[in-house]
Amino acid sequence: MPRKKKATGRVLITYTRSAVGYSERQKGTIRALGLRRLGDAVEHQDTPVLRGMVEAVRHLVQVKGI
Repeated sequence: MPRKKKATGRVLITYTRSAVGYSERQKGTIRALGLRRLGDAVEHQDTPVLRGMVEAVRHLVQVKGI
């Protein structure tokens, strides 16, 4: 059985829009990404799990491939 390739790239995630007024679940996702204040940027390894988290809060963050 062939194995799936894992993504080995890096992504830069920037917190661009406030989570005030959004669900606690989305606020928790922002915190889990390591973002605390507007304008914060974090670098993570590009994985399917990370992509799912970013997709859930795509309206609050900006993502750049590195």
